[in-house]
Amino acid sequence: MRVNCGVMELTAKWVFSPGDGVSPPALTGRATEQAILNRCLACLCEGGAPPHNVVLIGPRGNGKTALLNWFKQTCEQRKDAMDVVLIEPAAIADSQRLAHALSPRRRLAKLLPKKIGIASVGSAEWPLAESPPYLTEMLIRRCRRRPLAVLLDEAHTLDVNIGAALLNASQQVRAAQVPFLLVLAGTPGLPSHLDAMNASFWSRLGQGELGIERLSDEAARQALTEPLHKHGLAIDADALNEVVAHSQAYPYFIRIWGDALWQRLLETGATTVTAQTVEVRQSAVAIQVANYYQRRFAELEGEGLVAAASEIARLYRNETKASDQDIDAALASAGIEDASSRFATREALNRLGYVWRPPGQLAPVAWQAGIPSLMTHVLRQGGTSRAD
Repeated sequence: MRVNCGVMELTAKWVFSPGDGVSPPALTGRATEQAILNRCLACLCEGGAPPHNVVLIGPRGNGKTALLNWFKQTCEQRKDAMDVVLIEPAAIADSQRLAHALSPRRRLAKLLPKKIGIASVGSAEWPLAESPPYLTEMLIRRCRRRPLAVLLDEAHTLDVNIGAALLNASQQVRAAQVPFLLVLAGTPGLPSHLDAMNASFWSRLGQGELGIERLSDEAARQALTEPLHKHGLAIDADALNEVVAHSQAYPYFIRIWGDALWQRLLETGATTVTAQTVEVRQSAVAIQVANYYQRRFAELEGEGLVAAASEIARLYRNETKASDQDIDAALASAGIEDASSRFATREALNRLGYVWRPPGQLAPVAWQAGIPSLMTHVLRQGGTSRAD
């Protein structure tokens, strides 16, 4: 479909593309994170070891994968100076696949010690428990030839044994002062998952532990306006404010709204999003958002957390953040009296991103709502244990 907008012809049917893993049309509100990643990249390209690895932590839909994809593209622009590899846990289910992911097969035989051939990687000659020395040696050899950045998405699903081998090798390679960088991205359950692999990993991260929170209102506005302006389109102030308020600056919802408004402009040939445009598309957006809420609610149901989630939702009616004590009081109201059970419940809700603790905050710990409006849905669906 082609729409003449007076400024240019629109030929792109999909620009915001929510939920399919592609990068957003405008990556906004991540200047701090981008600066830290760029500093690490500069160290690599100069042939040095970055000061730390990087871990991106945040609830789903906050833009971790988008940031990881941005960094991959940024690294690829420096392909004259370095290599970058993006992998997912499913691709490294055993030590042989891990070695191949970190170094293409054509290079692997040259990089491994002579006493181990490529055919034996992953076999009895290289059992996983003994893999770190060989993996470390291979990585050191490779990185001395060309700096390497390894990016791992969905790291909270990484096999513990494979993850332990990778983290151990990463620490040993960095100790050798060769240009190597590991960037992991995962949900708020990632820290506990990595702790099961290597408890000392966090002590070396420093500024590399980054919480990917919801956007500021201003960054949310930019995420909508920049793609529209690029195509000669506009959105008026009232419409923009309404969309940002409805999305609660949650990146995934912003992309749902952006796509809905884009499709409306394609249908009508209009060049400006108005409050009327928003009103026309609101029901379609509401269906997608409700479906998303229902999936998240099903996760809470599956883990027996609906009662706890409902009490926390009541707490957040009047609060934007909460301490451990606040959360524990809400859980006690849900009938969870035992301290160890409350701790386990807090961690389960954190892992799902219903409420979570961004890293780098001082005590008292401030728990944030993953998506505040999800709590309203939880109360409507399962919050009938107490009269309001």
